[in-house]
Amino acid sequence: MYALLALGFVIIYKSMRVISFAQPAFMLAGAVIVTYLSDDVGFWAAAALAVAAVAVLGLGVERVAIRPMVGRPVFVVAIITLGLDILIRVVVGGFIGLDVRQVGDPWKLGTVGLFGVDVQQRYLAMLGAAVLCVLVLFLFFRYTRYGLAMRAASFDQESALAQGVDVGRVFAISWAMGTALAAIAGILVGAGTSVDQNIWIIALKALPAIILGGLDSLGGAVVGGLAIGVAEALVGTYQADHAPWLGENFASVTPYALMLAVLLVRPYGLFGTREVERV
Repeated sequence: MYALLALGFVIIYKSMRVISFAQPAFMLAGAVIVTYLSDDVGFWAAAALAVAAVAVLGLGVERVAIRPMVGRPVFVVAIITLGLDILIRVVVGGFIGLDVRQVGDPWKLGTVGLFGVDVQQRYLAMLGAAVLCVLVLFLFFRYTRYGLAMRAASFDQESALAQGVDVGRVFAISWAMGTALAAIAGILVGAGTSVDQNIWIIALKALPAIILGGLDSLGGAVVGGLAIGVAEALVGTYQADHAPWLGENFASVTPYALMLAVLLVRPYGLFGTREVERV
């Protein structure tokens, strides 16, 4: 899930050179929409409708709030996305209410034996969804016209404009794709369990993932997400036995500690583009 969320962050960053702090809100919105639709149309149809709805919401946000800010300082746009995150989460939180909401459980919380280990089916579904999304994104960016346009715009917007690329459309597509990935992550996190107003915190751990992997690297987002997830799980399992002096719940700090350790060696991330400025 960290990898899916990190991919959404990176796609938006590559197109506009700004980190969208509204991703946690889109993640929460996707999960909540499914809770309202799954009883009527089934989980899979509800999931598809929720992803489409969040993608449309992302398009609207880009057109109304972000597009007019093109050319403004990056800091200004980042603050706007932070405000959007708070606004959307407050609205969505009103639909959650004081209780948790059930997303639905298409896997019935069954387990599968895998190399002698019992693994919940929903975790395998999360892994499968991440692999499928990465594969689709790879094919999209490599073989489609819009994928090529997005790659060109991320490399040099002025040159892309000179070659006839509609950069405005690239911005819109990137926001739709990034927010859709956040919605998918939210739906899969809630599937088989429940949704409350705090699941958006999961998206914050995708920030160390993209910084670790490299802000402008899709492959780095996947590697960073997996590294953060594995490190957090290992620390959560073994830290109490081997390093109890670190205190309880140190696993929640692990993503940021790992990020800082990598930045000390590679300030631009494991796979990020190294930028050298001469003054």
